[in-house]
This record gives sequence, C-alpha cells and structure tokens, in this order.
Amino acid sequence: MKTLWKIVKWFLIIIALILLALYFTGNDYIIRGVQLTYLKGEKTANIDDYRDFDNNVILAGTPQLWQKHQSYNLININPEFEKELIDYKTASFIIIKDGQLLTEKYYSGYDESSITNSFSVAKSITTMLVGKAIEDGYIKSFDQKITDFLPEFKADEFGKDCTIADLSAMTSGYDWAEDYYLPLNPTAKAYYGDNIEEQILDRKFIKKSGGHFEYLSGDTQLLGILLKRALKDKSISQYAQEVLWQPMGMEFDAQWSKDNPNGMEKTYCCFNTTGRDFAKLGQLLLNNGRWNNKQILDSAFVQKMVQPNSKAFINREVPIYGHSIWMDPSYKTPFYAMLGHLGQRVIVIPSQNLIVVRTGKTHQDQPQNNPITDGDVYRLVDEAIRINQNVK
Repeated sequence: MKTLWKIVKWFLIIIALILLALYFTGNDYIIRGVQLTYLKGEKTANIDDYRDFDNNVILAGTPQLWQKHQSYNLININPEFEKELIDYKTASFIIIKDGQLLTEKYYSGYDESSITNSFSVAKSITTMLVGKAIEDGYIKSFDQKITDFLPEFKADEFGKDCTIADLSAMTSGYDWAEDYYLPLNPTAKAYYGDNIEEQILDRKFIKKSGGHFEYLSGDTQLLGILLKRALKDKSISQYAQEVLWQPMGMEFDAQWSKDNPNGMEKTYCCFNTTGRDFAKLGQLLLNNGRWNNKQILDSAFVQKMVQPNSKAFINREVPIYGHSIWMDPSYKTPFYAMLGHLGQRVIVIPSQNLIVVRTGKTHQDQPQNNPITDGDVYRLVDEAIRINQNVK
C-alpha cells in the first residue's frame, strides 16, 4: 500500500511540475488544448468546437431562401462517392446550379440548420471584409503598408515594407509554423490561447515580403488585427453582419469564435455557419460580388481575390493561390475555392455555373498529380460536374 501511495504521490508531483512549467513558459494553452481534443477523443480541433469557445454572434436579418432547382435531389450521387462522404463523416454536401439548390444532402445527424466550423474558409471571409473596408474608406488601399495600422512593425527589418495584399496573398515573410497536430507551435497557441493579438504582434518577419507563396495562418490573423483597428468602434463580426450577413439574407445566425470573452475573432479560422449559407458566399464570388442585383463587394476586388497571384509562384509552378482563395487553373475544369482543415470546402466552378459545398469531420487525403494535394477537392469537382451533366 505504501508503494502504491508513493507512486501516486510522485505521479501527482510530476503532473504539477509539468503544469507549472507550462504556465511559466507561456504554454498553458496546451492544457486547454488537451481538454478540448484528446480528453474528448479527438486528435485535433473539430467542426463542433465553437461550443467550447467564446463567440461573437452574427445575426441574420430577413432570410432570402435558396430556390430549388427543378431537378432538386433527383440525380443520385455516385454510390462510391457517397460511401466516401459517409465514411469520412460528412455533415453537408450541397451543389448550387445557376443560383438554385440542385443537390442537398446531410449526414452524421446534421441538417440544414446545423452550424459547423469552417476553419480556414474564414481566411477568405476575412479578406472579403478587408475589401469591403477599402470600399467603405476604413482602409485606403490593398497596397497600403500594414504599419499604418500595426506600428509595432515599423522597426522590423522586413515587416516595415509588408502590405495588406501581402498578408492575403501569403507572401508576407512572417515568422510562423503551420501545424494542426503538434501542441507546441504557434497555430495551436492561436487556437487554444487566450490573447491572440498579443501573441501575433510579438512575432517578427523573417523574409522580405512579396516573395514566394507560403501558407501561414498568422498572416490572416495579422490581417484581422489590422481590420479590427481600421474599424475602430465596431467588431469584425458587427461589420460582417452589416455588410455581408444581413444584406445577403443569410438564413441563420453565424458565430465567430474568439480568444476570450472580451477579445477578438480568430480571423484565420473559426467562422461557424450552415452549408447553405457557406454556399451563398461562394455564389457571391461567382457573381463578381453581386447578390440579388445589389453590388455587395467591389467586382474588381473579387477578381483580384480569385485570380492567381502568379508572381508568387516560380519555376513553372501552377499558381494555386490568389488572395485568400485556392485555385487550379490548369485542371480539366478550372475552379477556385475556399478550403479549410478537415475537408471544409466551398468550391466555385465558373464554366459550369456551379457552387459545391462540403463540410464534415474529416476527409480522405489522397494526393493526386495535381497542384492542390487534398485529392478530395478534385473528386468533389468531378462529382458535381457528373451530376450537372445529368440535369435535363
């Protein structure tokens, strides 16, 4: 019995020492991360974890419902593809054709009212809001230096020359490690920490901006801090409600997770809404910023977002990124997309006038001989085109 007590005592002492070490080294966010992942049977963040965080609510106004296509849900999904949707715990699979609901399927207990985390789809939403802020005069231009809003970097060798466009194009040269599974990294700290602004502004730039594309979530959080300062007396969520959510007649309230009750939105991730409302954001891009005959976003800015930023890709690479938008202009049916962790997808196929939305708990990551290594993106594109070809 004494031996057992000694083991328990030393175990508790070791745990206490680990917790103290995490606290005094500024890594106590790991405790929260463990609570919200491993202790819940998860290996990483999940699409329903907005419930575990503080959120700003983005209120819907008068809903403008999707019209249903005459072939709504009449064309069967390929059985092999649907098995993949089920096996990888899809929440929603939606196809919009010519501005109407063509296919709408829900799985794993989710339905049309279920809101889920979009993860990095939020990056595209953040850049949309930056574009609107330029249009509304809160920001002078996309090429404005970030130091006009982030004076913390005026003495930074590389940061002093970084522009707003560099942040959205992922060509900033900012010091960041992009990882969604290792606990000791800045991405995990941004997700589970409680002072994201302090964390982000405490880092430096390590390369000259305007160079090669390098995907960094820290870039979009910097963009969010900049936008927050530009807006001054309103939150990013309030602005999103005023300029996007209510003018577009979104059906449901959205939630944007924050770092603490009085903190700010995690703009690199964590925008939560329904599959139908995600589809509207894709349709807005396809319509060059117009929604129901109203210009919501400047068309020139939308084109800048969805066109490849070719100068960021060298050595005959296919340019796969514009400004917070992924794309493959070399694919047999070119597309662009908002993509997020664990298979969150809002894909636009302009030549087919299609929007494809897939949300879910995980996805089958099968790299193909294509620029975007998440092979499921191409399978979603191909299945949507197959369904569209069967519309009579």
